[in-house]
Order: sequence, then C-alpha cells, then structure tokens
Amino acid sequence: MVQKGNRMTERRCAGCWQIKDRKDLIKITNNEGTPVVNPNSLTFGRSVYLCYNKSCIETAFKKNKISKFLKTPVPNELKGQLLNELRNS
Repeated sequence: MVQKGNRMTERRCAGCWQIKDRKDLIKITNNEGTPVVNPNSLTFGRSVYLCYNKSCIETAFKKNKISKFLKTPVPNELKGQLLNELRNS
C-alpha cells in the first residue's frame, strides 16, 4: 500500500473487493445514522468505498454490504444517488 505521510491512500471496494487509490472510489459515510455520498473532508465516521462502476454498486446493494459496513439501514434512494454519481463522473 502507498503511504502519504502517516495516512494510507488506498482503500478496498466493498463490491469487487479490489484495493484502489482512494480518489478513484466513491465514499459513503455514516453521518449520525444517515449515509452521505462523497462527503467533504470534515465529515468523519464509519465509511465504505465503491468503485465507479455499475457492477460494484449492484453487488454491494444485492449483498447488503453497505448497510453491514456502515452498521445502519441504507435507504433504497441511495442506489439511485450512487448511479447518478456514476453518470456524472
């Protein structure tokens, strides 16, 4: 893994389980029980990362991985929000 200072810059995709650079992944953070997509750097909390491809998003929702990693229920609207994020990238 590549280190920048004391911080790791690589994360694992919850869909395909591949390790990629953090900037190449969509970050979803649990902010007080509400999942936030690509939060700013001031948002802290339990996070999960997904690749910018439809198959990883579909797999993560099919296997309920996002709610398992965030330890909170995830609304179905989040899937649409992630697919919109995918189209905008």
